[in-house]
Amino acid sequence: QVQLVESGGGLVQAGGSLRLSCAASGSTFGINHMGWHRQTPGKQRELVAVITNGASTNYADSVKGRFTISRDNAKNTVYLQMNSLKPEDTAVYYCTVRVLRIEGSFPRSYDYWGQGTQVTVSS
Repeated sequence: QVQLVESGGGLVQAGGSLRLSCAASGSTFGINHMGWHRQTPGKQRELVAVITNGASTNYADSVKGRFTISRDNAKNTVYLQMNSLKPEDTAVYYCTVRVLRIEGSFPRSYDYWGQGTQVTVSS
């Protein structure tokens, strides 16, 4: 199993910045995609950003140009640098990790989620 520990959330004024970190531990071999989702009350959880093992990235349109996802494979850690924060960015942010392992003759993917960290952006 994989455990994800998130940090970096908090309260920030609009226009400010936060840097979220998520460190994976446990059975971390085979980590492939790493990313971030967010959720606000009454809304579906949405993808914010994802980074592949090959460092390709994908962002939600709402955060492009403001957020940057990165990873440190040696530390099994994924980061989300959030700049120019807006009140609408307020949400619980969840670290997500996809693990790919070969079991028998077949690859199998497992998805893990962090506990979430609150980001609140005030006007």
